[in-house]
Amino acid sequence: MSKPPRHRPPAPVRRAAGGYARAAVLPSVAEVVATAHPGVPLHCLRPHTFRANARRFTGRFPGDVLYAVKCNPEPAVLRALWAGGIRHFDAASAGEVRLVRQLFPKADIHFMHPVKSREAIREAYALGVRDFALDGGDELEKILAETRPAHDLGLMVRLAPPRGGAVYDLSGKFGAPLAEAAALLRLCRAAAPRVGLCFHVGSQCLDPAAYGRALALAGRVIAEAGVPIDVMDVGGGFPVSYPDEVPPPLDDYLAVIADGVARLGLPGHCRLWSEPGRALVAPGQSVVVQVLARRDPAGEDGTRPAALYINDGVYGALSDAGTALGWRFPVQLIPADGRAPEAPPRPFEFFGPTCDSADRMRGPFQLPGDVAEGDWIEIGQLGAYGSALRTAFNGFDQAAWSEVRDPPLLETPGYLAKGSRAA
Repeated sequence: MSKPPRHRPPAPVRRAAGGYARAAVLPSVAEVVATAHPGVPLHCLRPHTFRANARRFTGRFPGDVLYAVKCNPEPAVLRALWAGGIRHFDAASAGEVRLVRQLFPKADIHFMHPVKSREAIREAYALGVRDFALDGGDELEKILAETRPAHDLGLMVRLAPPRGGAVYDLSGKFGAPLAEAAALLRLCRAAAPRVGLCFHVGSQCLDPAAYGRALALAGRVIAEAGVPIDVMDVGGGFPVSYPDEVPPPLDDYLAVIADGVARLGLPGHCRLWSEPGRALVAPGQSVVVQVLARRDPAGEDGTRPAALYINDGVYGALSDAGTALGWRFPVQLIPADGRAPEAPPRPFEFFGPTCDSADRMRGPFQLPGDVAEGDWIEIGQLGAYGSALRTAFNGFDQAAWSEVRDPPLLETPGYLAKGSRAA
């Protein structure tokens, strides 16, 4: 008896099945839907938004901006960021290194994952990567062994910052405590011509002061180590808006970072780095899903969430909506029959297309109360980790994509690109 076929990994969105997947740029998501009538999730990219956000961030951050490739590795997204001025990339795997090097032979790639395989270190070094993050002595030994006899390394010691005001805390897996970080910094200084400190305050950080606290900790490490540094990397965590969640302006974060760096008294040659991901790409991509069924609660009164069964879910682009985080995303209804929705908004929860009961996104998501089977829903702010986290579970791995010119569903006032409509 032959073995059953294994699930293949999901095809990249750019290779989506379905005759309507196209590279043509259309004026709006609504026009794409009217033209294509998509039956699989449709990823809508807004290259103008990616470009504008990249220009704005690189123009305001006083140092090198390393895009965190893991956030959205789609080549179309990377090309738009490059067009917006991104020249540095934060890679977390050999695969990401290969991708960036193939697209941009002259890009500066920095391997900022603190724990790497020996094979990944060797391959990255062979592809021109010279900067490597670490948070332990064993990782330092690996890097030195696999790049020997390198004399051009940059070694970045990752600190474990205090837990701050981030929606998604990242303090539990990586980072060296103060005393260990100082000892590592001394070892790196003896082994490489370029050394630095890096940290990550957590994803979607809503507290600018978290960067100040982390920089103060970096100052203590530098003082205890007694060695100068060449790079101070403040990591990622820069947030964007979501429904009912508007972060402080970017200027507040930059002011705290500038003050914290000034207090360190760093050498004049020391470079300042950041690793934004979400802040650059979240608004620039949305996903259009189709309603497969609607179930209203018993004793319907319009106040309790009704259930919409849709053709994407937590195993697709909506992982963050269904995990313990339960993030809400902006939504808009695109009626299948072209009607103008007349019913007032009401709360809905979503169920994805798989047979797993955990494929549930509680929201609530506010939509017109007359949403029906066959209608489409655009879900915004999915440029960050939407397409990146897709899986092939249950065979629901098909998706299409299109580029559009309309503004994103939700922007971040006073933060990044406003009204970023294509010319």
